[in-house]
Amino acid sequence: MQNKFQQFLKVKPKAIELPSSKKLIKTDYLQAGQTLPLIITPAVKDIDIIDWIKSNRQLLEDRLRQHGAILFRDCNLTSIADFENLAQAMCPSLFGDYGDLPRTEISDKVYGSTPYPADQAILFHNESSHLNCYPQKIWFFCVQPAQQGGETPIVDCRQVYRLLDPKLRKKLVQKQLMYVRNYIEGLDVSWQNFFHTEDKAVVEHYCYESKIEFEWLPNNALRTRQKRPAIAKHPFTKEAIFFNQIQLHHISYLDIKIRESLVSVFGTENLPRNVYYGDGSSLENEEIVAINRAYQEAKISFSWQKNDVLMLDNMLAAHSRNTYQGERKIVVAMGEMITSN
Repeated sequence: MQNKFQQFLKVKPKAIELPSSKKLIKTDYLQAGQTLPLIITPAVKDIDIIDWIKSNRQLLEDRLRQHGAILFRDCNLTSIADFENLAQAMCPSLFGDYGDLPRTEISDKVYGSTPYPADQAILFHNESSHLNCYPQKIWFFCVQPAQQGGETPIVDCRQVYRLLDPKLRKKLVQKQLMYVRNYIEGLDVSWQNFFHTEDKAVVEHYCYESKIEFEWLPNNALRTRQKRPAIAKHPFTKEAIFFNQIQLHHISYLDIKIRESLVSVFGTENLPRNVYYGDGSSLENEEIVAINRAYQEAKISFSWQKNDVLMLDNMLAAHSRNTYQGERKIVVAMGEMITSN
């Protein structure tokens, strides 16, 4: 027994190589020359991607600030609950008080995507950039990809900024934007649904606190005006970015027949949404054309696969939605809310 013990003591320990964090996942891009989005897929079977994210949050933060968007694919996520857990692994406190999107039946921190007709596209925007409170991060989970179309195109907002003429950039910085919104029940989201209250005093308090001009209209409708920047500086990378909702609000983006119909019935000032320069003057047609051109040049699109998760830095990457056919279900989570003056 003593001899065996002495032999045991002489045995040199062998190093056991454990898989490193980087070896557990693989990274790639949609195609050569593109760096948006960064695609993360498992390098080993049965990886717990949520545990991996918890152990590598800073790595992912760095990559997200570098690329603006990360696509998690084939990561064994099979439910909305899995998706919420993934988002919470990056951001433990998800936002649960968003009025523009319907909540899912699963969680009050996960929303359905914008309920908008399938035959009409949703144009590029940074989520809530027209408000003084917006998410730094936003996640999308593909529960059911459309039979055809339904992609969520994205753009690098740093690139969009660089593609704009310096004169237009200077004008946008100096004048900023004024978003005008009319909450008319049956035409757009009602103010009761958006603000989650039936009490006008609560709405007025919120508007005062958020520096939003408001006006109560006949038939229990509400009009708000809010001045917001068109170009911002990222809080961490300090880069200039095109950060707004011009395409989502400007009247020129409405289908011409719908636009003519709405104007004839409600008048220009009562349209559900519109955007002007901060001094109330109109954006010129050639400026809208230049913005469209920049977005189109920067646009990157991919087909959703079931259980994909797309994570965006909401300031570095704007998103949109293509038209589609067949059933489509994308759910959304948001976090790291930023409040600006």
